[in-house]
Amino acid sequence: MSATIPTQIRIEENTKKEAVKLLEGLGLNLSEAINIFLKQVILKKGIPFEIKYPEESREFKPEVLEAMEEARKISRDPTVKSYTDVKEMFREILNDDIEN
Repeated sequence: MSATIPTQIRIEENTKKEAVKLLEGLGLNLSEAINIFLKQVILKKGIPFEIKYPEESREFKPEVLEAMEEARKISRDPTVKSYTDVKEMFREILNDDIEN
């Protein structure tokens, strides 16, 4: 076995607790699991699993999905005004509030 060196990492408390509990069931400790992960990173020359957004239908509430779809429609609507300057956007918003 190769020599090991102490390494310090930051992990969210709940993430660590849940992971340690699951890993114990697999007969692994956190250090062993991290070593396995890093060895796979080396072998695969990258993250050894796909990283993507969760499937919308299973992970988000219906109202969130509805809002996301509305945002997609708005972003594709050529009649919706867009801004390239944040200051211009705020000037317009603030002037509109003052007038109404």
